[in-house]
Amino acid sequence: MSTAKIYEIAVFVAGLDEEYQSNVITGINDFAVHNNVNISYFSAFGGMLDSKRFDIGEYSIYELANMDRFDGAILMTNTINDIEVKKRIIERITASGVPAVVFDCAEYPQLYNISINNVVAMEEMVRHVIKVHGAKIINYISGPMTNPEARDRLQAFRIVMEENGLDINEDRIYYGDFRSFDGRNAIEKFMRSGMKMPDAFICANDAMALTAVSTLEKHGLKVPDDVIVTGFDYTYSARNYCPSLTSVKRPLEEAGALACKTILNVIEGSEPGELVLDASCVFSESCGCGENTNTFFGDYRKRTHNRIERTNDNIHKLNILTATLADTETLEEAVNAIGEFASELECQKFTLCLTNDWQDTFKIYDRHGVFGVSMTAPLIWDNGNISSRSHFPASYMNPSPLQTGGNISYYMPIHFRERVLGYFIMTNSDFPISSLLCHTFSMDLSNSIENIRKLAHINKAMEELNRLYVIDPLSNLYNRNGFIKTVDDKFKICVKEKRSIMLTFIDMDGLKYINDNYGHKEGDFAIQRLAGVIRDCSHNDSVCARFGGDEFVIFDSDITEADADDMKRRFDANMENINHIISKPYTLSASLGSIICTPSETDTLYSLITKADELMYEVKRTKKNSRTGNEVK
Repeated sequence: MSTAKIYEIAVFVAGLDEEYQSNVITGINDFAVHNNVNISYFSAFGGMLDSKRFDIGEYSIYELANMDRFDGAILMTNTINDIEVKKRIIERITASGVPAVVFDCAEYPQLYNISINNVVAMEEMVRHVIKVHGAKIINYISGPMTNPEARDRLQAFRIVMEENGLDINEDRIYYGDFRSFDGRNAIEKFMRSGMKMPDAFICANDAMALTAVSTLEKHGLKVPDDVIVTGFDYTYSARNYCPSLTSVKRPLEEAGALACKTILNVIEGSEPGELVLDASCVFSESCGCGENTNTFFGDYRKRTHNRIERTNDNIHKLNILTATLADTETLEEAVNAIGEFASELECQKFTLCLTNDWQDTFKIYDRHGVFGVSMTAPLIWDNGNISSRSHFPASYMNPSPLQTGGNISYYMPIHFRERVLGYFIMTNSDFPISSLLCHTFSMDLSNSIENIRKLAHINKAMEELNRLYVIDPLSNLYNRNGFIKTVDDKFKICVKEKRSIMLTFIDMDGLKYINDNYGHKEGDFAIQRLAGVIRDCSHNDSVCARFGGDEFVIFDSDITEADADDMKRRFDANMENINHIISKPYTLSASLGSIICTPSETDTLYSLITKADELMYEVKRTKKNSRTGNEVK
């Protein structure tokens, strides 16, 4: 099948690094590339770290998908364990009206269900263990009951047990999530139970079966001599394990290709065709059936070595990126580091997208509309060419849309716990499905962006603390600490270079009168107005400070007597003007004392401030309204 129009298909999936997902995705991708279809995977690693807050951030990526831009959807919701998340995805896809395919789920008649006959295959597996190997006591390791495949397989187990008159002990059924660690946990729980060892462990998938085997061996039990273990999926690891795993072979790649073909058929008005695929049991060493049938052991060793070598290489590269990102303090530095690493991912294009408010202070986001209206793309790495977009609509998803067909893009979230920071897009790369480190890379990226966000806020907080340390909040001039800290170096330079300075000491007249008669709030107002006058009559490079309650000081360098006289005239004029503007029942006034000199090595800043203060008091004593005389009206 080929088509002139470039169709766009969205795929919703979780856990790209699992073999089931990888096989289905391989089938989807092969079909898409050969039929000029663009595939966009919205992928999360939710349900893997036993953290609800982390899962909220992971599952946010599904909210990004704008179905107005897609012609169809493939829902791998059997890989998503969160019931509400699955429900919301299906509701959105149904509302969009685009043709959609789901795997092994007949619960939604509006969706095309591509199913593999799980029930018949599991029934055959259980009958084989009972009839051929004589098993009487059987434990079952199940997937989650939110998953229709898990329910079908468990039901098939129950049916065959009942038809053979065997007891189904609910304590011998373990409910996991289809994750590999569930097999280990199931065996450990059973070993603690004190129950009699079963004849067989029937597992709902290979990932759980393999860790069940290794855990049994750690307890000194041999498979199949002491106990039988079977799996389901016939994965590469299961086929090549020792003992090789009895399992169910499913045409997963064929199912992926059929999903794409079904959508294109529906779009073009054709019948979707048969949507049920057959599965078959493969009886091997883990149930005691025959020798290891792997006749390509040399090929297996080579592939295993290559996989280990590739993994080690990826770990090394990822460690370098992690260390580099740990040293970054700004987004620009992080973008440069990620841009240099992008070529290691063997992708054609890597795009980093952040929400416009990613730097804002922390807040818990609603799970709907988490990406807002507008995004920014600080890094667009395209075959070595680097560009960026300051803003683009979130509804576009990709700030640099693809112009050709047959492209595979993976959208993965960047977040800290439930706080959404953005996402990244990898285009035409096998890294997401071939490397076990994609999840680690995603978390490294997220943690780096979050650390930069936190560092920016810490720096802002430090700046504010420093400002509060040196700034008087009432007058918004330097306080005593700020004045000394700022002027000390300037003063030393003037001493060394024999440059003239002027220190002006200012004392407000009648502040006590204002406070006593009009209240301290009015006194604060008077201080603020005086501070404004001082600021306005000073030069741009003057250092002005509130030195005490009603005392102010100004420092200037390279000043002459004429400059001092000019400053005094500006001060008097501004005082007259401010009194006219504020029109208070009192007159705002102040006394000034200035010293102009070229300081020597024996002079200190404090000694000259004291001299200026003494000169100010001489002025004040000559005024009618002094601190100890009659108050201003």
